[in-house]
Order: sequence, then structure tokens, then C-alpha cells
Amino acid sequence: MEQANWLIIPIAALLPLILGMIWYHPNVLGTKLAQVTGEPLVNNRSLGKMITIYLLSIFLAYILTLMSVHQSAMYQLFFMDPELTNANSEYSIFINEFMAKYGDRHRSFGHGMVHGAEAGLMFGLAFLGITTLMQNKPFRLVWIHLMFWILCCSLMAGLTCAFF
Repeated sequence: MEQANWLIIPIAALLPLILGMIWYHPNVLGTKLAQVTGEPLVNNRSLGKMITIYLLSIFLAYILTLMSVHQSAMYQLFFMDPELTNANSEYSIFINEFMAKYGDRHRSFGHGMVHGAEAGLMFGLAFLGITTLMQNKPFRLVWIHLMFWILCCSLMAGLTCAFF
């Protein structure tokens, strides 16, 4: 079976931290965010908050990998079959032949970015839109956060698709 590069997931999970420090900086969109919410800008970065953001970003990088690396679906089909670990089994032979022939299809940064942008748009708009409306906040707030998540998801999925 093909060896996955699991190290790319924690590397990709660094992107929301790095991009967040830039995106929400007062000279970029931090001041606009404060105007829309009516709340003052506060530097509330604590170590605990950064660790939590990073751990949640690992979850996001993992699911974006499954969405952008289509070859992972082959392993998902046979995951629970005990014959998969047997190198001479019908399943293992089939998967190895399939991966040898098609394992590199759609494994590019650009392909991952497309799927990341789709995920960021669809999930982000749904989650942020619902939360914003439930909190009776202005819907303009969604666009500041949504563009951030589309950018993050695009870059994260691009990295994982190209290097997983």
C-alpha cells in the first residue's frame, strides 16, 4: 500500500494561525471587523487559545485531506476488511494495481485549492451564516470571516492534496 505523508496535516494546520494573525491585524481587516461588530480591537492571544486553534485546525486539515485526495476513498471502501492487511489478498492486489495506475491523478496543489475553496465556501457560509443570524449580528460580518476561511481551506487543501 502507498505510504501517506501524515506530517503534512500538522504543517497545514499552522495556516489558520499564521493567516489569522495577518487577516485580523488592525492594518488589514481587524479595524473593519471592529467597526462591523461594534466591539473594540483587543489583543487576546493567549497560549491556550493558540493551542486550541491549532488542534481544531488539525481536524480541519484532516477532513480537507479526505475531501481533496480522492485516492483515500479506495482505502475507505476496504478499511474494515481483515484481508486488506494480507499483501497477497484479492483486495490488496486490486488496490495496489489501481493505485499504481491511478494513484497520482488529481494530486496537485491547484486541485486541492479548488476543493478547499468549495469546502470553505459551502461549510463556511452555512456555519457562519447560521451563527451570525442566530446571534443577531450584522450579516456583513459573515463576509469578513468567510473570505478568511475560503483562503485558509484553499491553501490547506492545496498543501495536503499535493504532498499527502
